[in-house]
Amino acid sequence: MDDKRTLTQLANPDFESIKHFDDQGAEFWLARELYQLLGYTRWEGFQKPLARAKEACLKSNNPVKNHFHHLTKMVSLGYGTERKIEDVALSRYACYLIVQNSDPSKPVIAAGQTYFAIQTRRQELSDQEKFEQLSDDEKRIYLRHELKEHNKRLSSAAHDAGVIEPRDYAIFQNYGYRGLYGGLGAKEIHARKKLKKSHDILDFMGHEELAANLFRATQTEAKLRRDHVRGKPQANKTHYDVGSAVRQTIKKLGGTMPEDLPTPEKSIKQLEREEKKRLAIEHKKSDQ
Repeated sequence: MDDKRTLTQLANPDFESIKHFDDQGAEFWLARELYQLLGYTRWEGFQKPLARAKEACLKSNNPVKNHFHHLTKMVSLGYGTERKIEDVALSRYACYLIVQNSDPSKPVIAAGQTYFAIQTRRQELSDQEKFEQLSDDEKRIYLRHELKEHNKRLSSAAHDAGVIEPRDYAIFQNYGYRGLYGGLGAKEIHARKKLKKSHDILDFMGHEELAANLFRATQTEAKLRRDHVRGKPQANKTHYDVGSAVRQTIKKLGGTMPEDLPTPEKSIKQLEREEKKRLAIEHKKSDQ
């Protein structure tokens, strides 16, 4: 059975069916509905992943109140009586953080982790169709900016785990590359791409390779925080294991290994300069 089709059948109908929209058309989920869908039997038992999700949101420099809106509502107890209970309106990002901090051994949570991770990364785009309509260069620019932001979060998570010095962080990053690239570190990838010494390997990746690295970064950050990893050796191992798991997923789905993907001729920085120049020319013409 096709893995991607199975995942879609598991995740999309359930999570989409409990989605709500406010008066402005913004989507949100209710914690009281989500916790049951994730397999929790008691609201009290759901408080731990909810609290950890808020902590992760705060550490990622995102305002908690923008993603976790506490509210109270009345529920019927029958015979004309009601009781006030608390609930939380959750953004898509909040749901993503919650499932990342829940028990991944449960199939519905494993599906939810993938579903919300993919959807959160594309939240700035109106939908997947619009993303697919972008040119390869536009996808590269978009994903490179996403990766830049999430590398900041990964750096913060690694720092909390004990990876403090710049040299140690470079070693930590190399473990992630080695896991994803079948043993190749940053220097080997740089040489394989035949880049100049001043070139950044991330600027010479196609959108598929960037997407694999983005998934590596987001999942490593989540695992470091979820498992409360402490110490440089364990942080390095975590990064390697996540990179290796992403590689195995690519292999299982019949994809091309990242080291075998073609290297674009133009760097992302060059593409951005060309785009800036094009917009300046258009602006000048419009003023004439």
